[in-house]
Amino acid sequence: METNHPVISIRDLMMRYDTDLILRGIDLDVYQGQIIGYIGPNGAGKSTTVKIMLGLVQGFTGSVSVLGQDVSNGDIKYKRRIGYVPEVAELYDNLTAHEYLTFVGELYGLDRDQADRKAKKLMKQFSLEDVYYSRISSFSKGMRQKVLLISSLLHNPDLLFLDEPLSGLDANSVMVVKEILAQLAEQGKTIFYSSHIMDVVEKISNRIILLAEGKIVADGSFDQLKEKNKEGSLEEIFNQLTGFNEHRQIAEDFVSIVQEV
Repeated sequence: METNHPVISIRDLMMRYDTDLILRGIDLDVYQGQIIGYIGPNGAGKSTTVKIMLGLVQGFTGSVSVLGQDVSNGDIKYKRRIGYVPEVAELYDNLTAHEYLTFVGELYGLDRDQADRKAKKLMKQFSLEDVYYSRISSFSKGMRQKVLLISSLLHNPDLLFLDEPLSGLDANSVMVVKEILAQLAEQGKTIFYSSHIMDVVEKISNRIILLAEGKIVADGSFDQLKEKNKEGSLEEIFNQLTGFNEHRQIAEDFVSIVQEV
């Protein structure tokens, strides 16, 4: 389910921190219904790109349009149509899940009763109905991650940014979340998915964008990247395109040190 108008449109995006050029001319159009796997080594500029689109980082050059709006014009209304799960999130531990989720829902424009009703139902889908009124400080990492996912979807966003969204989830919950993302994309939601877990990115994304040293070095479906790079898995393609092929030697050296007497 895609339209001809991009949900995200980026032209010649450049970003510098002090003297370091982090992004080196990113050009990108993302369309409705796509699940984008946004991958790259640490320091490649993935988080910076996402934070610019979210309006959290200023000082870039180039143009960035999200949901038809230039993100640099100061108007934040487009953010109501976005959901976001950051890689590291600070939850308000002293709040209960009920208090936190209704608070987030109200921030996105839902009324309190509507936010409460939806949050309670979504917690039940994740088998967390018994802890809805418990403090988040008592939650495991997986439970916290589920609350984050619910908070990002509570207001039914059109565009979803997910950074390592499966962190801490058990195998069954991973299957559920992957299916949720697939069904959301079928309904026309756009998902921007960033992870280091290559086999998950390979399975859920219908388009994969690989960033290296601030530039896009690959863009296409997994099958297209596989055909072009003559490699079997996304991990192998990733290693080939980012020039990282020392993993076996590093592992051998590491294990030999472990086994020293």
